[in-house]
Amino acid sequence: MTEFSVLDDRTDWQQDFERRLRASYAAAGIGLPAAERMLDGVRAGIGDWTVAGITDAGTSVGHVAVAVGDDNGLLAGRIGDLHIDAPHVGGGYGRAARDWAEGWCAERGAARVGVRLTEPAGELFAAYDVRGQVRARLLGSAPESVGEVTARPMTRAEFPGWLASEKTSYAGDIIRAGTLSREEAVRKSDRDFADLLPEGLATPDHTLLVLEVAGEPIGTGWLKHRHLPGVTYGYGLHVQERFRGKGYGRAAMAAGEEATLAAGDSTLMFTVWGGNEVAMNLYTSAGYRVVEEVRYLALPRPAA
Repeated sequence: MTEFSVLDDRTDWQQDFERRLRASYAAAGIGLPAAERMLDGVRAGIGDWTVAGITDAGTSVGHVAVAVGDDNGLLAGRIGDLHIDAPHVGGGYGRAARDWAEGWCAERGAARVGVRLTEPAGELFAAYDVRGQVRARLLGSAPESVGEVTARPMTRAEFPGWLASEKTSYAGDIIRAGTLSREEAVRKSDRDFADLLPEGLATPDHTLLVLEVAGEPIGTGWLKHRHLPGVTYGYGLHVQERFRGKGYGRAAMAAGEEATLAAGDSTLMFTVWGGNEVAMNLYTSAGYRVVEEVRYLALPRPAA
């Protein structure tokens, strides 16, 4: 019989949890200094987690970690970790742990539960909606230019129009992912852009690009260098809708990769929101690995 016992001493679990995270970050092209920074962020949040050991007839088979807290005004649960030890994978323990975690969160009033994955979800979380992915790729030599696409710095005259468009697009991504209402998404968009670009076009360590073909603007790029040690974060590499389907998306990524290397970073990282399968497919074809994937499920779980 599968049993769950809350741990008083989490030392061994945390050491193993961090080891597994480091390995997953390394597999995605994240260097050790950047991985440690990412781990610092995780450590800052795990103090509130409840960690349970999973046993069967007295034999330890894995661990599951859960928490419930406020998420933009909604009480939400989180599965921070669900790990079944290798000898016991396939024994039904993963499903039992997932069901226990969902019940634990529901009992505490959570209206939904989220899970952060560093490996493919498989069947265990197939019913959970994908809300977002962080993708990354370790870059080698400078990328070859794609077609006739060129990139140049954005001008001051172009910045206000770009900013308004990006705010609208960002809010739309949040709404489409189902995380916030329209009004909440717009407010979050305004706050986030004010925090990220306090000096506008002159904000240090940011590159804002205009992509062109034969002198005609077809898209834009926005990158934050040294987001993590050696890592540039791509806040946006967009091609206008009327120019899509012509291979310019890959050209936009090549421009971002070139800017990343020029700034002295070696890894380019993106977030892609749930529902944007076109971007996910583009990143996969370009060799960008999933660093983390966030999924959500409304509680209680619908009857099968």
